[in-house]
Order: sequence, then C-alpha cells, then structure tokens
Amino acid sequence: MRTIGQFRLSEADALTSTVQEAAEPTPGPGQLLVRTEALGVGLGLLRMLRAQRDTRSAPVSPGGEMVGAVTAVGEGVTGYGVGDRVGGVVFDGLYAESVLALPALVSPVPEDVPAAAALALVRGGLVALGALRAGELTTGRSVLVTGAASGVGHLAVQLARAAGAERVVAAVGPTAAAEKAELLRGLGADAVVRYPDEDWGAPVDLVLGGVGDDLVQRGVDLLAPHGRLVAFSAGGGSVDAGSLLGGLKTVTGFSVGLLSRERPELLGAYREELWRFLADGRLRPVTAEFGFAELDRALALVAARANLGRVVLLP
Repeated sequence: MRTIGQFRLSEADALTSTVQEAAEPTPGPGQLLVRTEALGVGLGLLRMLRAQRDTRSAPVSPGGEMVGAVTAVGEGVTGYGVGDRVGGVVFDGLYAESVLALPALVSPVPEDVPAAAALALVRGGLVALGALRAGELTTGRSVLVTGAASGVGHLAVQLARAAGAERVVAAVGPTAAAEKAELLRGLGADAVVRYPDEDWGAPVDLVLGGVGDDLVQRGVDLLAPHGRLVAFSAGGGSVDAGSLLGGLKTVTGFSVGLLSRERPELLGAYREELWRFLADGRLRPVTAEFGFAELDRALALVAARANLGRVVLLP
C-alpha cells in the first residue's frame, strides 16, 4: 500500500513529504483495518507539524478523520464486518491507503454518500450540530458563526438556517473574502462580515466560536442580552468576566471527544440527523479535493486560510 511519511515543514509553512510503499498492517485484537476512500487535512495537522518543527521533536505520524471500507477485523471485534463502510478518527498513521481503527471511534457511513461529503460530516458535522445544540438555538433567533467558510463553519451556517434561525451572520478572515462571501450567501447566510471590519452589525443571540483568540471576546461583545457564545476551537482565547454581567451573557464549551465518552447515544442521534439533512438537501458539504500525492498543496491551502469548506485527500 502507499503511505505518506517523512513530514517536514519549513519556516514558511511549506510541507515536504514522501509517498512510499509499505506493508499493509494486520489488525490486532479490537482493531479494524480500513481501506481509505477520503482523508482529512486541517489545522490539527498544521499545528502538529509546526510543533515538530519549532521544538525539533521526533518525527510525527499524524492522525485525523477518514472514511473507508473495512477489509479485515481483529479478534474480539463485534458490530462491524468486512465490507462495512465507516468514518471516524484514527490517532496516528492516517495518511495511508489502509489504516488501523478502533470500533469505538468510527460509525457507519451510508453507501450512497460520496467519500468527500462523508468525510466532511463524520466529525465536522457533529461539531457544527453539537455546538448549535449547546447554544440552544431556536426558531426566530439570530446567530453569528466565526470561521464560517471552514470545514465546520460552512456546515454550521446551513444547520442554523435549517433550525429556523431568523438571521445568520457569517464571519470570515480577509483571505479570499469575496469567494467566501459568495459561497456563504449561497449556503444561507444573510450577511458576511470580515474579522477586520469595525462593525459586525446588530447584536445576535448566539455566537459559534470556531476560531478562538481575540475573536472570543469580540463575539461576547456582540451578544444580545441573555445571549450565549459556544466555544469549540482549539485556538483558545479569554473573556473578561465583567463583559458578561450587564447583559446576563453566558459562555460554554463544546467537545465531540468528551461527548463521545459521556453521551455516545446523543452523538449517534446527531449522526442520524446529519445523514437525513444530507439526503433531503438541507445540508450541502463543500470540499476542496486533492490527490493522495498532493498533501503539500492541500496543507498550503489550509495554512493560507483560503479553503472553502473541508480539505480532503482522495487516495
């Protein structure tokens, strides 16, 4: 099988890597072997490679999201068999034509869903829908989404519209802003604002914080009285507690990883809902697709914050 390794990231965030042949792994007890159809490329990979570069640490074997078909089952595995189509997360060895996966970290994928679209939903869709539910969005309320053209953000815009939001505002960075605005309005956004803009418009009831950093406080400042910000970005950020008091505002966090351990049945319900939204046309995943040997180009798009939707490798 083909695999990608020997990752090196330059000071300018340019990636070099090597496509090489390797023996196909054999699943051990409690493992699945999955022949991959689609692999995710995102900020998590960029952060990992930057950390390796800056600390000169040991070579990395990145993990992330994948979609594919089960080709072998390890001893003791129940619930999955050869030929089943699955999507989920692996912790390492992602960039290969076959990967080892744990049954608890994957879920069934409908046979009729294209691989790239499925990859966009298996985790990004859960984050978008879960964040909206954590924000208790109801019909007639307003929402602003930061990182709105990202793999999660563009799904959140559509899901907010499907949930009956009265007004959906999409916030994006300055890179490729015109293309992002056109896309997001086509997906249901009523307005598109840029991070550098001084005025983000009227207050909103809910902010989905997909970027972090200074945009967290700015999102809180935009909340209407009794409004809520849901933070789900690894970018961090801080909030002045005093800015919450006068308007009875709240800030909460959302994590798919924690929910998968504490409320797996809830994530299962979210997955079923996402596949229904996809089937009836209320959800349209947008993807930027690259060949297996084009990881450098795919990551460059992510590093430039110029991607529209989810960036995907197709082995």
